[in-house]
Amino acid sequence: MNDTGPDSPGVRRAWGWVSHLLDGGTTPWQQWAGLGDQRGRVLPGAQQLELLRRLNVAGTPTPELARRVLDASAPGRGRPDLELVDAVEPLAFGPPPVDPADLPDDELVRVATSLIADDVVAAGVPEESATARIRPWRTRYRLVGDPELADPMRAELVRRGRPPGGRGATVLVLGTDTGRLMVDAWTSRCFDEGAPPWRDWVGAAVRRDRMPPRVNLVQAARTWSATHPGRVRVVLDPSAVPRLVGVRRALPAPTPVSADAVDLARRVTVVLGLLAGRDRRRALVQQTLRPWLAAIPGPGLVVPAEHAEWLERRAVRMRAALSRAGYPVHGDLDTLLPPGGAGHGVAHPTDSGTLALAIRLLLDEPVRSSTR
Repeated sequence: MNDTGPDSPGVRRAWGWVSHLLDGGTTPWQQWAGLGDQRGRVLPGAQQLELLRRLNVAGTPTPELARRVLDASAPGRGRPDLELVDAVEPLAFGPPPVDPADLPDDELVRVATSLIADDVVAAGVPEESATARIRPWRTRYRLVGDPELADPMRAELVRRGRPPGGRGATVLVLGTDTGRLMVDAWTSRCFDEGAPPWRDWVGAAVRRDRMPPRVNLVQAARTWSATHPGRVRVVLDPSAVPRLVGVRRALPAPTPVSADAVDLARRVTVVLGLLAGRDRRRALVQQTLRPWLAAIPGPGLVVPAEHAEWLERRAVRMRAALSRAGYPVHGDLDTLLPPGGAGHGVAHPTDSGTLALAIRLLLDEPVRSSTR
C-alpha cells in the first residue's frame, strides 16, 4: 500500500494544487505535478477544488471568495465531499476518490448554491420606501391567477396604500397563454418554496392532464365565484388592470429571468430555507436574489415542443369553459392559445448553464451591489 501520510508524495501534490488554485491557477488536477506544504487540517473536497478552478478560469475571485469555496459544504442530495484520486488511498467503505474534471456540473452547482445563499443572507433585504397611507375610498379588489402577473401588481398596489380585499371586492383572474402560464407557475414556485426540476414538474402536469392549481383559471374563477358571486372578472389584457382597480398609473410587469436563473433560484431557495424563517426567506428571495438573477440576461424558458399538442388542448378547453361560464372578460379569450411556431427560449435549463450563471454571480460583485 502506498504511503498516504501528510508527507506522502500524493498528499503533498494535492496541497501544492490547493496553493496553485488559491493563487488563481487553472491547471487541472491530472496535469498538476508540483508539491506543496499542508495548509489546513484536511484537504478540501474535490467538488470545492474544481469549483475554485472553474472560478479562476472564468475570472478573478477574491482571496476571501477562494477561501470560502474551499470551506463550503455541498448541501442537498448528492455525494459527500470527495477526495482526490492519486492523492489518497481509497477507503474500504464510502465513495472512491475522483478526478475533479470528471465531476458532473450538478455537483459543483451544489457547492455554489451554498455560497450564493450565504451571500443573499449577508446582503439582507433592501430598505423599502415608506408605504402610502391606506386610502379609505379605494376600489376593493383581489388579484389571483398567474402569480408572475398578479404578485408584482399586488405588491405595488399595497405600496401605494391600496391593499387587496374588503367587502364587495371584485376578483380579477389574471391569465395569458397556456405555455406562459405553465412557465410562470413553475417560476413562482422556484422563487417561493422551491420546486422539482422543470422536466419532472411539467411532465407530471401532462401526465395528470391538469393545469397547475395557481394557473388553472377555470378553477380559480369557479372557486371565487362561490364567495364573490357576480364579481369575478377574467383579465387576459394586463393593461386593463389599473383601470379595474381604480388607479391611473401603470402597474409593473413581471421581471424576466432566464431559464437557468430560475433553475438556480430553485436550488438556492432550498438552502435559504435552512438559514431563514419562511417570511424572511420569501423576502430575501424576491427582493434580493431575484434582482441579482434578473440583472444577468439569458434565454427564457418555454414548454418543450413534445407537449405542444397537450398545451393546445388545455387552452381550447379553458377557453370553452370560461366562455360557457359567462364571466366578463377583459382581453381576448384567444390569448389563451399558445402562439404558433417555435418558442423563443429553451425547453430545459441545463446543469452547465446553471453552473455558468452561478459562477458569474459569485464573481460579479457589481451585479449584487447594484440591487442594494
